[in-house]
Amino acid sequence: MIPTFENPLYQLHEMQNAGLTPLHMMAEAGKVLYRNPLLPFNYTPAGRQAAAASELIERLTRTYGKPQFGIKSTEVSGKQVAVKEEVVDVRPFCRLLHFVRDTKVQSPKLLIVAPMSGHHATLLRGTVEAMLPFADVYITDWLDARNVPVFAGKFDLEDYITYVMDFIRLLGPVHLMAVCQPSVPVFAAAALMNAAKDPLSPLSMTLIGGPIDTREAPTEVNTKAKEHPGVWFENRVISRVPFNYPGFARRVYPGFVQLFSFISMNLERHIDSHRQFFENLVQGDDEGADAHKKFYDEYLSVIDLPAEFYLQTLDVVFQRHLLPKGEMTYLGKKVDPKAINKTAMLCLEGEFDDISGVGQTRAAMKLTTGLPASKKKYHMEPKVGHYGIFNGRKFRQNVVPIIVDFMKEHGK
Repeated sequence: MIPTFENPLYQLHEMQNAGLTPLHMMAEAGKVLYRNPLLPFNYTPAGRQAAAASELIERLTRTYGKPQFGIKSTEVSGKQVAVKEEVVDVRPFCRLLHFVRDTKVQSPKLLIVAPMSGHHATLLRGTVEAMLPFADVYITDWLDARNVPVFAGKFDLEDYITYVMDFIRLLGPVHLMAVCQPSVPVFAAAALMNAAKDPLSPLSMTLIGGPIDTREAPTEVNTKAKEHPGVWFENRVISRVPFNYPGFARRVYPGFVQLFSFISMNLERHIDSHRQFFENLVQGDDEGADAHKKFYDEYLSVIDLPAEFYLQTLDVVFQRHLLPKGEMTYLGKKVDPKAINKTAMLCLEGEFDDISGVGQTRAAMKLTTGLPASKKKYHMEPKVGHYGIFNGRKFRQNVVPIIVDFMKEHGK
C-alpha cells in the first residue's frame, strides 16, 4: 500500500532542490572558469566579481552533507597526542563515539549528550576539542531520521532517555554534559537512576543553556512554541521522507524547516554575513572567506528529527512544562527531581542567550531539593550568547576550567 503524504512539504523542498540543480552546476562551472590563472579577464575587477558571485551562488544552492569532527590531536599534560574516533555502540538513531587519545594519562570519562535539534553533533566540535585535554570524551552522534528505515521503529523523548541511561551504564562511572535541548532528558535520566539507587548513576551532570523550565525568561523560540497547539505544528511542519532516502515514508520534522526558523530569527545578520563573504572574495581576503565557509558548512548542514520526538518534546518541555511541575513521566514512572541525591549538578548559562533565556537552566537548582548545596553549582558567563556558552574563546578560557574543577571535585 502506498502511504498517503498528508503534508507535501518535503516533496516540495526536493522539487525546489532539483529545480536549482542547473543553476548550481552553472555556478560550479563558473567557479572553475573565473579562477583559471590562464585567463587575463580573471585578473580584472569584473573577473574577481564574477568569480565571487559564482562561489556565492554555488554555496547558496548546495546541499550540505554531514561534516566530520576531524580532530586529529590534542594536548594532554603538556604533550601533543594523537586522537582517533571509535564507534563504541550503534543504535537505530544514534552512534556513540569515543575520541581515543594516544596517552596513558588517566582522565575522567565524560559523556557529552549532543542536542537532537536539527544539527549534527559536529556542532559541538569546539566543545569536544576544549574538553579533550582534561577528559576521556564520548559523544552521542544522532543519526539523520531520513536515513533510518521505517522498520527500525519510532523514536521519541522516552527513547532518548533510554539511550542516555543505556550509554551511562555502558561506560560505567561517568560525568555527563548536556548542551541545550538534552538538558531535560539528561536530567530525567539522572533522576530515574538516582531514584532506583543505580550504582552506575552519573557522577555529575553539567547542564548548559538548557530548557529545564521555559517559563523563566521566555525567548522568542519559547513563545513561538506556545502560540499554537501541538496538532497545529503536526499538520504544518511534520512531513514524510521522500522515496529517494532510506527512511522513505517516515514522519519527520525536516531539518530544513528548523534551519529556516533559525535563519529567519536573524535574517539581517545572515544577509550581511553573505554580503561580507562576497566582498572578502572580491578583495582576496582568504582568511575572512574561510571563516565564513567554516561556520556555514556546519550551520547549513542539518538533520531531520523523528516526528514522535519533536512533538513529544514540544508538548512536554515547551508547552506543558511537565518536568518543573513534577508531572513528567517515563514509561509510566514519575520523573522526580527530588530523587537526585547522588549526582552532582553544574548549571551554566550565557548572559545574552536568546535560545534558552537566563534562568531556564538555573531552575534545576530549585528543583533538586534532595541534592546537598555542596553538590550544586551555578555560573552565568557574562556577555556571551547561546553558542558562546559551549564554544569559542570565552568558553575555553572561562567555562572549561569551571567544568574541569567540578568534575574533579565530584569524581568519586
